[in-house]
Amino acid sequence: MKNTLKTASLLSLALLLGACGTSTTPTTTTAQHDGSLLKTAQVVTDRWFVELEGDPTSLSSQSVGAQQATFRAQAAKQGIKYQEISAYQTLFNGFAVQASSSEMGRISQMPGVLGIYPIHRVDAPETTVDLNATVTPEMFYAKGMTGADIAQNELGLTGKGVKVGVIDSGIDVDHPAFKGRIVAGYDFVGDDYGKDSKYVPVPDDNPDDCGGHGTHVAGIIGGYDPGNSRDGRPFAGVAPEVSFGAYRIFGCGGSSYDDVILAAMERSVKDGMQVVNMSLGSAFDNWKETPLAKAADRMVKKGVVMVASAGNSGASGTYSMGGPTMGDQVISVASVDNAKIDLEGFTLSNGTKIGYYTATGAPAPTLGTTLSITKRPGSTTTTTNDGCTVSGGFAPGSLTGKAVLIRRGTCSFYEKAKNAQDAGASAVILYNNAAGYISPTVAGTPAITIPVVSISDTDGAKIDGLIAAGVSMTFDGSKVSINNPTANASSSFSSIGMSAELEFKPDLGAPGGNIYSTYPLSADPTGYEVLSGTSMASPHVAGAAALLLQAYPNTAAKDMRTMLMNTASLRWYLNGSTLVTGVPDYAQRQGAGMINIVNAYTNSVRATPAKLSLGESATFATRSKVVVLKNTGARREVYTAYNYPALTIGGTTLAPTPVQKYATMTINGQSADSASGVQIIVPPFSEVELNVVVTPPVGAADKAQYGGYVDLESTTSPNIVVPYGGFVGDYQSIQVLGNLIVGGKSQDFPALGDDVADTYYTEGQTVANPIDYTFKQVALDAAKPNELTLDAPYVIAQISHQARKLTMELLDGNGAVVDTLLKQEYLGRNCTNDLSKTSSTCDAYNTYSWDGKLSNGSAAANGTYQLRVKVLKALGDESVASDTEVYTSQKFTVARP
Repeated sequence: MKNTLKTASLLSLALLLGACGTSTTPTTTTAQHDGSLLKTAQVVTDRWFVELEGDPTSLSSQSVGAQQATFRAQAAKQGIKYQEISAYQTLFNGFAVQASSSEMGRISQMPGVLGIYPIHRVDAPETTVDLNATVTPEMFYAKGMTGADIAQNELGLTGKGVKVGVIDSGIDVDHPAFKGRIVAGYDFVGDDYGKDSKYVPVPDDNPDDCGGHGTHVAGIIGGYDPGNSRDGRPFAGVAPEVSFGAYRIFGCGGSSYDDVILAAMERSVKDGMQVVNMSLGSAFDNWKETPLAKAADRMVKKGVVMVASAGNSGASGTYSMGGPTMGDQVISVASVDNAKIDLEGFTLSNGTKIGYYTATGAPAPTLGTTLSITKRPGSTTTTTNDGCTVSGGFAPGSLTGKAVLIRRGTCSFYEKAKNAQDAGASAVILYNNAAGYISPTVAGTPAITIPVVSISDTDGAKIDGLIAAGVSMTFDGSKVSINNPTANASSSFSSIGMSAELEFKPDLGAPGGNIYSTYPLSADPTGYEVLSGTSMASPHVAGAAALLLQAYPNTAAKDMRTMLMNTASLRWYLNGSTLVTGVPDYAQRQGAGMINIVNAYTNSVRATPAKLSLGESATFATRSKVVVLKNTGARREVYTAYNYPALTIGGTTLAPTPVQKYATMTINGQSADSASGVQIIVPPFSEVELNVVVTPPVGAADKAQYGGYVDLESTTSPNIVVPYGGFVGDYQSIQVLGNLIVGGKSQDFPALGDDVADTYYTEGQTVANPIDYTFKQVALDAAKPNELTLDAPYVIAQISHQARKLTMELLDGNGAVVDTLLKQEYLGRNCTNDLSKTSSTCDAYNTYSWDGKLSNGSAAANGTYQLRVKVLKALGDESVASDTEVYTSQKFTVARP
């Protein structure tokens, strides 16, 4: 089974990480596993960050340089072979290196080395692009949600004089929305970086964007284009007079790598950026100690307001955030759906305009087409199988030249559209069987060749009632403005916290669903496109920070997050398509809530800390925190303080479910859960302490995450919120080394891989025949004799939860430790535990290989050995045995010829 699992190195880790495995008793079996089942494309690396012990923001450049010179000298003295790719001295003390497995194992144990970390491949953030332009919400709507419109029009704030860096795919330098405002920048990669999986950087000084993502982000931050007006209003971002720094780390397509991103971060600091936006990151790698998160924190220390997207991995469950957004001082931004959307429309013969979405996989309607509308005989607004084959479909030729109205339900959209097309229909109108709109796909074979559009349930019922008397429709290009059915709710794709260390994340929410903004002219002649993602939410906050820096230029970078979090407004839970007013969505998905720029500008009372991380309830039954209210104004402020709990997150890591069990709270010894609340008075130019005691919810399932808000309500000033979050039970009870679902069945992992035998040996499996490895290069496919793989052992591990440390040891035949082969800190989790659900951005397992060498570089003698992997759990104590999980492989033989 030699494949990409083994082609990298001892430290070969899957870079896009997901989910907890099932704890079962190991199975004892002699059955051989089919190794080909694990021959999935794993993303592996032989490039690593090496971090030295000194903090570059606390040391002189001479001291950092001396530490790095010492490392190089020691490595040379020990005969360690590696290639230095880059050295860093501004935000990170260390190197990006390329080295073999054994060399990286030796580097990990050198004196002065704080840690080694895989250099992740970072895919261009996933966003939803409306290729048919059926949805065109204006920035005006999003700006109205955050107060940016009032800040611009009434407060006179535009971001003028503030420099904002965009670390992304660059900015279209020819786009009129940025004319004369790109004052700094650099292309670290070139157009072809990532093309055909080749990552050869060709840097230059022109950060022009051909990918699109960075231009869209920049437009939200501060684009301004008087040539694109609607209702007399030119397109304008949140802060339309900022100056830009463009730092291009993506080519025209594909991915980038952490070492390139770190170089861009260092350059943005040297260029004097005051705010930097990073709409990117590695999901599930959610430790504040990882290189990019640590570097982002150090940017704040150097005076940069650092804003990063929370990620789009909400469908992969909790603990799904990762990358720079995890930095302690970084503003981590979740996504909220836009308030309104403009749909393409058709007009009925009675003059009624109907908004629609064009189905994916079908051609767009031709403007000017007029068709009469019909439906299947006997169909009603309650028919459950309308248009499905099981219902008889449609009579041949019965729909020729007509548009057919079909209700959603029972069978696929493709089946309905195919049946209609076969009956001669010229178009299909799908209508929902629940409230709101759907965005269907009719992709399939053979392809659908007629337009297919979807409309709301109410519009479908309206048309259904007109068919008997005769009605037609015309695709006339009309626009229909509607209230977004999911408006102001947290976007379902937005990643869910907390961090691996139970730190409260994300911090804030901002509009990220269906956002209209600038796009490279080379990709779209209009220069505009609609995208969705936390990538679109983060620049709203970066723009807001620019506005507030213009208003209050002496604001410390570390204080900007507090200003914005204190005055945010809560988002309600979206139950399917129904917004449950008064029930806050998970605090771990929305943070403090939606930013409110105007309230942040006018608020004179600041609450610190801005959020409360309460840890695990097994350690402390209740948590006591002190919140300080500081009034910088001349007016006496009076608040009524309440506990406003959010939904608790129950279920499992991969399948979180809402639980209506809530924490209780006292403030200054009084109940904050009563209707009367607790009165708080903050005199002018004074400070007041709130002694907050939170008791976790009673009756919530073990391993649940709870959360809520200290809610300070005022009748004369902006309300203030301080979010909190905690964990129910013993955090170390979460299993790290999980089982893997292969072929639909859960198998006991970790496992020992054996490529030559084309198999793997699950945990506890007995082995009938001896396992041996020759450490020779072997051609596994006779048809490909030049494709060689090392015949060597490796451990396949499903990482169900983030781990503080992983150590791999070599044992002799008696179980005694021969050598420590690897030490790695701060591991992320895998995306899933089901092999059938993996993709290029979702891995189910990691691999840890041994190339037969000891840590001193010598070859291990022939004989019998085992590999042992020990994992220290997140927040675990090495002196507590139960905080460490241990896997020991079957015995095998080193049998070099």
